[in-house]
Amino acid sequence: MAQVMLRDRFAGAHTPQTAMGKAWTAASFRSNTTDLIAMTQAGNASYGIRHLPGVVILGGGMPIESKGSLVGAIGISGGPTGADDDRCAKAGIDAIRVSLEF
Repeated sequence: MAQVMLRDRFAGAHTPQTAMGKAWTAASFRSNTTDLIAMTQAGNASYGIRHLPGVVILGGGMPIESKGSLVGAIGISGGPTGADDDRCAKAGIDAIRVSLEF
């Protein structure tokens, strides 16, 4: 369930749902969505993951951990590339890192 969503007024209509899917995927698989790209390519044993409901395997989804426990996830959508979305996600996590270490 989304706790916070920020959206630029010029962002594409698809970006909110894509960002939520990336966050859900990162939390569900406890993995950066970028890391799931290669392991879920056609021909790999994990390929079927791409077809599960709600899964979005594009760059921009990252789990958020504190003291070794999963506390949430972030999903970014709308950058020109998945690498750009990853950079934004990492910056977001870094911005709250101190609060996570409570």
